[in-house]
Amino acid sequence: MPAPWIIATRESPLALWQAEHIRDRLTVLHGEPVQLLGMTTRGDQILDRALAKVGGKGLFIKELEVALREGRAHLAVHSLKDVPMVLEAEFTLAAITEREDPRDAFVSPRFASLDDIPAGGKVGTSSLRRELMLRAAYPKLEILPVRGNVGTRLSKLDRGDFDALIMAAAGFKRLGLAQRIRQVLPTDKFLPAPGQGALGIEVRAGDAAAAVLVAPLEDAATRAATAAERAVSRALGGSCEVPLAAYAEVEGGELFLRARVGSAKTGEFVAAEGRSAPADGERLAADLVAQLKAQGALALIAV
Repeated sequence: MPAPWIIATRESPLALWQAEHIRDRLTVLHGEPVQLLGMTTRGDQILDRALAKVGGKGLFIKELEVALREGRAHLAVHSLKDVPMVLEAEFTLAAITEREDPRDAFVSPRFASLDDIPAGGKVGTSSLRRELMLRAAYPKLEILPVRGNVGTRLSKLDRGDFDALIMAAAGFKRLGLAQRIRQVLPTDKFLPAPGQGALGIEVRAGDAAAAVLVAPLEDAATRAATAAERAVSRALGGSCEVPLAAYAEVEGGELFLRARVGSAKTGEFVAAEGRSAPADGERLAADLVAQLKAQGALALIAV
């Protein structure tokens, strides 16, 4: 029997679902054994502080990259929105899979929508981007930080710590919890994060065999869209410390990219959008970044 391929993964329920999903697809495609190497990352361990204050979302992938570097794993599966905008040279995203629902979800045991929550209602989120959108559209709500995996956050919601949570719709759908979603939030008010809903498969840059293994999982439209989104983020700081949204869709053979950036403290933001051929997404991203800067984006980020 051939030696198994090893996937490094975090051990949260959602991360395990994602890794098992990729494992099962690879097994069907290639008929070769694929195993999981579960790991706990610093991002999973530090739950009492906001990610922006302790090193950002890169904390969710560093231990997995060490396993790749040391040869204990051949690939790592990540939520693409958690992958730093600049990878170390020895690693590459060999495949980006077809996107799940990229939108944010409103989850509440008491209210059917954000519009129903009275002034002073408590909404939990771990994202400065979502905080920005909430302050812009619902300035009378109280926005509170919440950390932990999906189940942990739901338990805090259900015991009454919050009136509602704003989280990624994709995670609920993947975990079979779609019934907990009261409202999928429209992108005109809640523009998604770069890469939200997509999975990125990371390998060592020189591991041609691993790259060939995962190549059939690549989705060209998702790659084009998320490359443009990540280019916006990279140009404006590329971290979860920046309240930034960027979302692209490939429709009718054209890439439609929207971006927003602002101050999570005030809810003020600037926005830009444009269209290009999918292959020109990163040039389009640069154009939008120039427009955002011309509108005062850098000053807003500094607030």
